[in-house]
Amino acid sequence: MLLGVIADDYTGASDIANTIAKGGGGASGLATIQFLGVPTKPAPAGCEAGVVSLKSRSVPAADAVAQSLAAFAWLKAQGCTQFVFKYCSTFDSTHEGNIGPVAEALADALGAKGVVACPAFPGAGRTVYQGHLFVGDRPLNESGLENHPLNPMTDADIRRWLALQTRTPVGLARWNTTVAKGGAALKTALAEAAARGETLVIVDAISDEDLLTIGDAVADAPLLTGGSGIALGLPRNFIRKGLAKGASSSFTRVDGPEAIIAGSCSRATLGQVAFHQKRGHPVLNIDVASVMDGKTTMADLVGFLVRNAGRAPLVYSSAPPDQVSAIQARYGRSAIAYKLDSLFAATAKAAVEGGIKRLVVAGGETSGAVVSALGLDALAIGPEIDPGLPALSATVGPPLALALKSGNFGAENVFEKALDMLGRPE
Repeated sequence: MLLGVIADDYTGASDIANTIAKGGGGASGLATIQFLGVPTKPAPAGCEAGVVSLKSRSVPAADAVAQSLAAFAWLKAQGCTQFVFKYCSTFDSTHEGNIGPVAEALADALGAKGVVACPAFPGAGRTVYQGHLFVGDRPLNESGLENHPLNPMTDADIRRWLALQTRTPVGLARWNTTVAKGGAALKTALAEAAARGETLVIVDAISDEDLLTIGDAVADAPLLTGGSGIALGLPRNFIRKGLAKGASSSFTRVDGPEAIIAGSCSRATLGQVAFHQKRGHPVLNIDVASVMDGKTTMADLVGFLVRNAGRAPLVYSSAPPDQVSAIQARYGRSAIAYKLDSLFAATAKAAVEGGIKRLVVAGGETSGAVVSALGLDALAIGPEIDPGLPALSATVGPPLALALKSGNFGAENVFEKALDMLGRPE
């Protein structure tokens, strides 16, 4: 294995695995496998890039660091020479972490300074300019992410945000003075940042070309951090060095019954649910209070999915920010998250055991809970459904094709597209 990725949630892991598998800058991708949790056995032969999926984005910082270092140790034992810490392209974190603590712990383990930190993903509308993160044409804190139920982002200045989480100074490589001048200029700037004692350096990126520039600059760097776009230029570095040839995917389409589960409260997911319903597909809106009071159970959700098999049924708990705030005030944020994750996980497990072959899940936390409940340990990376969203298939066990959608990603018809990509109805 050449490239090792530590991802702080399951949808983000699929996202960056997709980037690595398809490649960029005119080069093919790497033979990539997404591992679900820290593996307990060696990687399969022929795996050039391994993405370890953790559910560490919203846990205490010390726990996130411990999990990430365990993933790092396994990847290093597989022979990886370069590592990526992958976090959300909207920089989801609190003032206490977890991006800064994990990134610094990995940097310390590798003796690295001047490490790139760049969440940009222009293909999905995430750009970084002058150290500020934008979603489309809006600053991060005006994009709706300020209302995130777990990690509200109230400042677009991610250099300032990251500085609250780190022990060492945070640097900045600006687009106009550094990135626009190419990979050599950026490599020099990162070395200068390292000499100043800056462990992490926010790097501007407003286009895919800038991501390729970052790839050129870090060809020999042991560590970089960012969103999935940060990996765009990495496969061609290994191919240029003659270490990789570029490999085809081992993804397998699976025909059969389908189900969609959505636990994200993002604007994008809410719009996608509404579009799905307008298209005539059966949709079940779960009342959170009913779940918390024990009136809505897994059997209710599974029954709905089974009754509507063949019609792309969808169950969801998403709601506008004002409704989310009200219900959180009544029951508590953590209690709701735990209850819903447990409900969706049990529903997915029962549905798959009952014959579901194609499963689409929206929301990072929800995806993590569902995949853990299914007991999967690795996924093959298939074709791209939408930017940042690949088709996936289980590598062992009964045939199962999945899509794990980040809440903010995907076109309005993403659920239909995903099911079509995964396979056909029987």
